Amino acid sequence: MQAFFPFSETTDGVTVRVSVTFLPEQSDIDGLRWFWAYHIRIENERDSAVQLLTRHWRISDARGALHRVDGDGVIGEQPVIQPGKSHDYVSGCPLNTPSGAMAGHFMFVGSAPDAFEVRIPHFPLTAPTVEQ
Repeated sequence: MQAFFPFSETTDGVTVRVSVTFLPEQSDIDGLRWFWAYHIRIENERDSAVQLLTRHWRISDARGALHRVDGDGVIGEQPVIQPGKSHDYVSGCPLNTPSGAMAGHFMFVGSAPDAFEVRIPHFPLTAPTVEQ
């Protein structure tokens, strides 16, 4: 699984794995727009179900600009993940530079009423260089 999901982080029994792919067909290099798809797998290794409530992203570009994205759930869902199960989703990120990075955290609630934070590993967004 390491090869398909090269970035992972475990917090309080919940593992977030990430793979990222540059999408040249969605990018417009002349228009200064590069686009990546990222695949997230969230694995519940706890003894009880957890529910993802919110997401918090920090997205940086090659110029050092930082963009924050906060919202409810992921792709319109607030999934409940049973013990030993996982939840996958795919989303995308455009940048106006050929490289950058993403990181962040999810807020979950489990059997206890208190919400807890699960880190999303830092991962690079890198477009392949084009020889001219």
